[in-house]
Amino acid sequence: MAGRSIAHFFFGSIAIALGSYIYFTMQIDMSANGDYKNAASIYEFTVKDTHGNEVSLDKYKGKVVLVVNIASKCGLTKNNYEKLTDLKEKYGDKGLVILNFPCNQFGSQMPEADGEAMVCHLRDSKADIGEVFAKVDVNGDNAAPLYKYLKAKQTGTLGSGIKWNFTKFLVNKEGIPVNRYAPTTDPLDISKDIEKLL
Repeated sequence: MAGRSIAHFFFGSIAIALGSYIYFTMQIDMSANGDYKNAASIYEFTVKDTHGNEVSLDKYKGKVVLVVNIASKCGLTKNNYEKLTDLKEKYGDKGLVILNFPCNQFGSQMPEADGEAMVCHLRDSKADIGEVFAKVDVNGDNAAPLYKYLKAKQTGTLGSGIKWNFTKFLVNKEGIPVNRYAPTTDPLDISKDIEKLL
């Protein structure tokens, strides 16, 4: 009899644990990361920093945000690193945050690994460009949900796909993408748009 009670308790506990797991998994899937089309703002997304820690973008509420897909071996790298550093220096204490997402989809031009290798690369490049996150895809089925959302809200001149490294999205203080800039747009040319939102 005692053995039967222990078995019932054991299997009952497993059933409760399994049910809880399924419930919470469904809750995660129903978040913006699982359904970017219904997201109201970038604040509904969670991303990983370059060291693999989860970061909820709601920590940037009330900030003007510039989202950029970066690469280290691109012909646009030097100018963008310099000018993004200038933007951060000029507007960082006024409420601008730059979120940089390394991406290796365009000509494999971001070979550095996440973590210490990425930190060292940016330091060696004298690129104080803001927050740096884990590598992502920005196009295709495996694109980061945040990028699917950004592309849906701000399409480019030739459609929604990201064309190359250093495509930029400007997001207002409510977390809504308000503009998109081509890879060749000099970051300092965005200054007036940033100032309007600060």
